[in-house]
Amino acid sequence: MPHHLIEPHGGALKDLLASEERGAELKKLSRDWPSWDVTPRQMCDLELLLNGAFSPLEGFMTRADYESVCQQMRLADGTLWPLPIVLDVSEELASQIKPGDKLALRDPEGTMLAVLHAEEIWQGDKLKEAEQTFGTTSTEHPGVKYLLEQTHPYYVGGKLEGVALPCHYDFIELRLTPAKLREKFASLGWQKIVAFQTRNPMHRAHQELTFRAAADIEANLLIHPVVGMTKPGDVDHFTRVRCYQAVLGHYPKNTAMLSLLPLAMRMGGPREALLHAIIRKNYGCTHLIVGRDHAGPGSDSSGKPFYGPYEAQELLQAHQDELGIRMVPFKMMVYVEDKDAYLPVDELPEGVKTKSISGTELRERLALGREIPAWFSFPEVITELRRTYPPRGKQGFTVFFTGLPSSGKSTLANVLITKLMEIGGRPTTLLDGDLVRKHLSSELGFSKEHRDINIRRIGWVASEITKNGGIAVCAPIAPYDRIRKEVREMIEAVGGFVLVHVSTPVEVCEQRDRKGLYAKARAGIIKEFTGISDPYEQPADAEIAIDTTEQSAQEGVQQVNLLLEKEGFITFSE
Repeated sequence: MPHHLIEPHGGALKDLLASEERGAELKKLSRDWPSWDVTPRQMCDLELLLNGAFSPLEGFMTRADYESVCQQMRLADGTLWPLPIVLDVSEELASQIKPGDKLALRDPEGTMLAVLHAEEIWQGDKLKEAEQTFGTTSTEHPGVKYLLEQTHPYYVGGKLEGVALPCHYDFIELRLTPAKLREKFASLGWQKIVAFQTRNPMHRAHQELTFRAAADIEANLLIHPVVGMTKPGDVDHFTRVRCYQAVLGHYPKNTAMLSLLPLAMRMGGPREALLHAIIRKNYGCTHLIVGRDHAGPGSDSSGKPFYGPYEAQELLQAHQDELGIRMVPFKMMVYVEDKDAYLPVDELPEGVKTKSISGTELRERLALGREIPAWFSFPEVITELRRTYPPRGKQGFTVFFTGLPSSGKSTLANVLITKLMEIGGRPTTLLDGDLVRKHLSSELGFSKEHRDINIRRIGWVASEITKNGGIAVCAPIAPYDRIRKEVREMIEAVGGFVLVHVSTPVEVCEQRDRKGLYAKARAGIIKEFTGISDPYEQPADAEIAIDTTEQSAQEGVQQVNLLLEKEGFITFSE
């Protein structure tokens, strides 16, 4: 290891990959072992364990390390470590393994990546873990939501032997391991390296602040964006990496470098900032730029931030001597019109005129096809963003009708489909509840579990249509709020989503019922019938409510059309 580079965390860079010969032996032996297909988050954690980015960890945490990290941000041996890195598995698998067993870890295609030598299996206290590590149990925090709703109930701890790193086919030349990046730094003679952590596209302000940060400490710059799991709704990493590549040309030659980090972010605020520093130390960096609310998820629905704006900076500053990696505070940069330049807010002359564009305004300008000024971002970056986010008039979207049986959903959906096809320009698909049940979900019953599966299928099909620039009109009952929100989140990640609550009262629906289903439900012949023996949870987040008692189908659809036109998805006037 070159002597002039910073020492890895714990003193040595771990390499958990077995030799080729040992890997072949493990693959052969694994046929007799229990197997676990890793989740996307576990895939990220596994890669960073195997390649040494999580040094000094040699595997997924055992219970002593896990509890010590949750309680006091240290491994059981006292080494600073802020967040648990655990392998969560199902109750079924946990019941099949015991300490001393070997567990084959595979990717979704069945390729063996590593063997876990199981030392402990235990059931985690997820509420306690959330409170200790995130400081909250609110599922409005994305890290807590994932922990409580998607993490499996049992943890398996033990050392790893790697067979292969997860396979990537994108930006291969930029996916450097800690050892490879250290080699590259050494070959270039780089000693002081400041890392810039980001999960967003970079604009002129980011280029200026990173350039100044590196210049102020006479260091080289590593742009080290996260390309694993980030916050739901973030710009996809393919688009972001193209933007970073475009920005790279605006730094002086041989002063900046781009490499990708396959980290699954927890959005853990101060504790995660500490993890980011440890990771960058393992990659050979001496400094890390830390911004306001670094790695934080923002605010809850009441507007209260989960973390204070400077908590992350304060925590890292308190531990930087122990870590050996220094914190560089992120300076807020603003554009000064008279000077045609970006300056730090604490260096502004009195009375100077400044300009800024918020993230919300940028998204709005992209959505409406409005100009994005050259002072805000580089033309190459805007070009990449417009490729991924065309104006709404060229985007796909979904209109999702929900309501009681016989409320008028199908009629409204059919009228809307006709109007949209009359406009033309985009493929339009109707996903009616009865049609989907016949062609896509014929094997499902009407239990809550099966209803959720059915709506999830509709949501997935609609998201694929939306992602590819089409229009999906859905008209299921969709009685449960949680699954409707899941579908909204799925579709809004790729395009537009409008929820229409067909709010026709149950008494009117029952009078209209041509099939006699309400009567059969009241007689007990049909079980689990929405509105009678099974609840309908009225949406509080619908963009429009239509009561077909008071409005004709044409009038109701006109409401939808006006909203779609207002939001820029369609244009009737042309």
